Formats: sequence, structure tokens, C-alpha cells
Amino acid sequence: MQIMTIGIIGAGNIGAAIARTLARNGISAVIANSRGPVSLETFTAELAPWISAVSMEEAAKADMVFVAVPWSKLPQAMSGLPDWNGRIVVDTNNPIEAPLFKPADLGGRLSSEIFADLVPGARVVKAFNHLLAALLQSDPQSEGGRRVLFYSGDDDSAKADVAALIDRLGFFGIDLGSLAVGAKLAQFPGGSLPAINLVKFD
Repeated sequence: MQIMTIGIIGAGNIGAAIARTLARNGISAVIANSRGPVSLETFTAELAPWISAVSMEEAAKADMVFVAVPWSKLPQAMSGLPDWNGRIVVDTNNPIEAPLFKPADLGGRLSSEIFADLVPGARVVKAFNHLLAALLQSDPQSEGGRRVLFYSGDDDSAKADVAALIDRLGFFGIDLGSLAVGAKLAQFPGGSLPAINLVKFD
């Protein structure tokens, strides 16, 4: 995989799990939340020197940007960010959130379709959304094989870069195809694959 800068927008359970997984593998990234870099000082100190806190705008300028924001806050979080200009945006979001865990009304659309509208010009890959945060940040090879991570998207080169990162992190990536097919399978709620901990034995 070519050297890419990585940004994470959102420092909740999933965003933090992605940051921990990257740091464990010696991969540098920046992370941002709505409260600003100072609010993340304790967290980034834990993951130094690999993870540093920046503004939302700075995180959005990375070559590959993970977005892990509560569903209802996505429109506000994505507004006012720099033009995406073909950069890779990894949609880790699910249309449901604490404390009620009531499914959002998507009007019959897939959550990734709605998300893609919020990041015009980005190459969207759906990934890192179907595992619980505790599994996502734990050793993917702890059960005698490699934990499976699904991904999907409509741009083959963007998927290839995400797949290479998944492999570098020690997971076994499975391409579910286009967003229309794969994102539907991996979406929670509604899909058949979320929260299933699959392991690929070599």
C-alpha cells in the first residue's frame, strides 16, 4: 500500500477503536471531534506518538478519512469541511445510536447512500462498521485465524487501498461488492452480517 495520510473524524467507541488499532500497528493518524483537539489530549497521550489530535478540517484533509460520528450528528459534522476531491472516505457509521438504539428513518434508502450525499466528491468505502468496538480494537489474530472485516464500495482503487490497510492491520478483508449490495448486507440494523465475529483460518 502506498504511504497515505489517515484522518479519523469522531472519537467515540468506533473512532477510538480504529485509532487504537492503527497505533498498535505503528501507523500514524490524526483524530478529531466536535469539541476540539484539547479534549483529546488524554486519549492521544495514551497512543503517542502514532495518534495526534487536530481540528475536524485538518482531519478531513487526509488521503483516507474514517468517519465515525453518531448518525444524527453526521450532517452537522460533515458541513463546512474541505472539498473531498476524490479522496477516500470510510463510512463506519450505522443509522442507530445510544441511548435508545432506535433505527433512524432512512426513507427506504441505504445509510451509505445518505452518507455519500454528505461527502460529495469522495470515494466512499463502507467498512469497520459491523464489529463491536471491543472486537475492532482487540488482536485480530487472537483466535487462531484472522478476524474478518467486510468492505464495499463503488471505486475499485479506493477499495484496494482500504483492503490493503485491513490486511496490514492483521484482519482478513472480504469484498462485498458495490455499496448497493455490500453496504446493505453490513448495515446495522437491517443487514445480515453486523455483530457476527467471523474468523478466517488459513
